[in-house]
Amino acid sequence: MSETIKKISCPVEAAISLIGGKYKSLILWHLMDSTKRFNELSRMIPHATPKMLTQQLRMLESDKLIHRKVYPVVPPKVEYSLTEFGISLSPILHSMYQWGNDYLKDQSIKTNCSEK
Repeated sequence: MSETIKKISCPVEAAISLIGGKYKSLILWHLMDSTKRFNELSRMIPHATPKMLTQQLRMLESDKLIHRKVYPVVPPKVEYSLTEFGISLSPILHSMYQWGNDYLKDQSIKTNCSEK
């Protein structure tokens, strides 16, 4: 458990501290249906720079929400998947999707991703 989490006593603050990074929720959302490699995630989240995506992945791994598997091959092959703890966020992510989908419809904006 990180030192930051130890200082939190509000459940909402605890949840936001884990998934509130710039791209954390999107990474988790895209890992909901299957394991992905870095380049796949990068294509799915085009606004994230490689540096930012790497930082967010490291934070999610540190918080035990995702698992990083490194294969001993050249060139290196790395895959990311949700841990059981990460999977436990599924209801929250689905609720966020539905709320966002309704909001975008109200704004007459077409969505570019589907529900998992």
